[in-house]
Amino acid sequence: MGGRALVADDHPLTREGLAMAARAALPGVSIMAAGSIAEARTLAERTPLRMILLDFHLPDARGFSGLMTLQMHAPGTPIVVVTASEEPRLVEAARAVGAAGYLYKSLPLDDLAEQLRRVDGGQQVFPPATTNDASALGDLLTRLATLSNAQRAVLLALADGHANKQIARDLGVTEATIKAHLTVIFRKLGVSNRAQALLAARPLIGRTDQ
Repeated sequence: MGGRALVADDHPLTREGLAMAARAALPGVSIMAAGSIAEARTLAERTPLRMILLDFHLPDARGFSGLMTLQMHAPGTPIVVVTASEEPRLVEAARAVGAAGYLYKSLPLDDLAEQLRRVDGGQQVFPPATTNDASALGDLLTRLATLSNAQRAVLLALADGHANKQIARDLGVTEATIKAHLTVIFRKLGVSNRAQALLAARPLIGRTDQ
């Protein structure tokens, strides 16, 4: 009962609709709102959250980079992707990278609330996905699962185009540590350089509309 939930969506009307669904599903909850991953990350770092409702297409996210970022800064918090993208491959990818659910914005408000109740009760809520969708991402997901949180953070920073020096400054470590992380990342992804690493991880942290 009670607690706080975060709605991360860059459209005010959609945020309000999702907030209404969350209030209906989570008795006594207080709603916080964010219009970007950066804002959501700041809020997640400041206070424990009962649930996060995350728009897939925030302006500062690529693919599932926003989800992975919030997972690092709000560990243990169920994150539900709420999106207009009804692509089966995205459903399976969200499931595999640890989302608590994947809900379509086209759902009626009452249905959204019911699905959020299930998540709050410890269940996962996903539309059905095909076997082909799962197998196509299987190898990449297996490899990404072996990365530590620090290594994931470095990979996401690479996707933002950051140089080693900037990544080290942002993460509060030395450049030597970043180089060591990159060596491990390349080995685990089966690649030999930064460009290949980003290409390999593109289905999850790159653009998904191409």
